Amino acid sequence: MDDEDDSQSQSTEPDMSAFEVPLSMLLECLNIFGSAGPSSSSSGGTYKKWKVPEGESDHDDEGGDDEPRNNGNVQNRQKKKTGHGRPIERGIDAFFGGGGSEKRTSMRLSYAGSGSPLTLLLAEDVTGPTTTCEITTFEPEPTLELDIDNSKLLLKIILKSSWLRDALMEIDPSCEKIIFVSSPPSEDISVGIGTRRRNDMNAPMLRIQAEGSFGSTQMDYPNDKEVLETFECTKAMMFSYRFIHITKTLRAIQSSTKTSLRIDEEGVLSLQFLMPSARIRMGQEDDSPAFIEFRCLPLDEEMSD
Repeated sequence: MDDEDDSQSQSTEPDMSAFEVPLSMLLECLNIFGSAGPSSSSSGGTYKKWKVPEGESDHDDEGGDDEPRNNGNVQNRQKKKTGHGRPIERGIDAFFGGGGSEKRTSMRLSYAGSGSPLTLLLAEDVTGPTTTCEITTFEPEPTLELDIDNSKLLLKIILKSSWLRDALMEIDPSCEKIIFVSSPPSEDISVGIGTRRRNDMNAPMLRIQAEGSFGSTQMDYPNDKEVLETFECTKAMMFSYRFIHITKTLRAIQSSTKTSLRIDEEGVLSLQFLMPSARIRMGQEDDSPAFIEFRCLPLDEEMSD
């Protein structure tokens, strides 16, 4: 029975799809209308209702503005609203959302399986033209996997991405390395040439330092739920990383809502960014959040005790 259960569990597990595509070609396809750009996380809470300009029709086969429209079509154009007061889109609107007056390329991506091309359905807005691009896929090359041991984490923090973004933006680009310093609330912390206990609830539990040829920058995060939603630190630690590697995450930080920062005993840094869902922006429920994760190895010059 156990063997049968194991075989059934293995057969029910979904197969993982992995492939490679040329990055330059993918970027050209995404910008085929010349209006592609990063979506701001701050605009996730607002919704612009699609509206047909006066004197124009939303039906290609309409005889003219003076012809009476079918009552059923008129009723269908009145979109239903959710509990949030946002309309539920129909047809192509369900894929590309409300565009408003601002034109921005939207995409629906599909992949049929091994050997099939990557298909991109692109639209400038819900009323404009659409185009389909197919990109040849290749077998993925072996990549370096940086495993992080969740059972040996020294630090786990969840905070709003805007807090981390503002901190990284304050660092001078000439800085060569960035240092993460943290310790539990009961640990001692060195301040200048002295040492004090973390008895103050507002004492910083996370410190970010950056050093460069023109000086250094230091930012402290207090023990405040509004800043650090989750804070878990098993023992005092300090690891440094190449700042140029961390700056590669800025685009993801700007588009994300929350950031999970983890560091294990080996100093492997994991940054997970929670991305706003398109269905949530359209007023629909979505239980499958999307994440972007970056992992980085520490420098050997500084290791935690």
